[in-house]
Amino acid sequence: MDLYSETQMILNQYHLKANKRYGQNFLINQNIVDEIIEKSEINENDVVIEIGPGLGTLTKALATVAKKVIAVELDENMVKILKERPLGNNIEIIHDDILKVDLKSIIDTNESVKVVANLPYYITTPIIMTLLENKYNLQSITVMVQKEVGRRICSEPGSKEYGAITVSVKYYSDAKIIIDVPKDNFLPAPEVDSCVIKLDIRKTPIVELNDEKLFFEIIKNGFCQRRKTILNSLTSNGITKEKLKDILDKLELSEKLRAEDLSIYDFANISNMVGGKND
Repeated sequence: MDLYSETQMILNQYHLKANKRYGQNFLINQNIVDEIIEKSEINENDVVIEIGPGLGTLTKALATVAKKVIAVELDENMVKILKERPLGNNIEIIHDDILKVDLKSIIDTNESVKVVANLPYYITTPIIMTLLENKYNLQSITVMVQKEVGRRICSEPGSKEYGAITVSVKYYSDAKIIIDVPKDNFLPAPEVDSCVIKLDIRKTPIVELNDEKLFFEIIKNGFCQRRKTILNSLTSNGITKEKLKDILDKLELSEKLRAEDLSIYDFANISNMVGGKND
């Protein structure tokens, strides 16, 4: 039975439809499932945390290659289905909100932990940033996201997609788009196309900082008003224009540049010099 027919059969059996509240769109292309498994590089030593497993399509495939799958699902209807389907003996199902689960205790008790998920679009960014900012001991994060979001996360300086989330994600990981997934691969089909991105977690951040909090504040302020030059957007950080002009001059950066023109190294250098330790 193909995945589309199987998905329809399960939904009909339980008299259910995709729940818009939870942003449910069920993947119905087995080739995409297989490609996610291959490119997420899961092996028999890995414990996989799956977020929002839904009907268990990806869960079942993950269980065939991973040491264990910990599936975190908020929808009680999906939890019932997951517990009743023969998905594998190495699956633990947690009925909870992923943002409320004690992930640290799960991750710290296992040597190699990877996250794989088809994320609900409405909560993609909070989930990704929570996983990164908490500095969990993860190997990688492989997630299905809205294509526009994936391009934003994996973009380069100077592009229109480049933004605060790009720089923030790059600080913690090496991000790349690994699969493009058109909208007709889901039931129901969403309004937009998707893609799968893979974040390989860095053992240490890509730049060395004197003040991590200040670094992220500068990034946020820089992109808050994208049309402003960095001389105007960054002075809202409590930095005088005179000091900022001096810093930009020392770094050989034009004051007419905008945040989207700066690399993560530029932001780090500005942050460190604003902190007064590298002037």
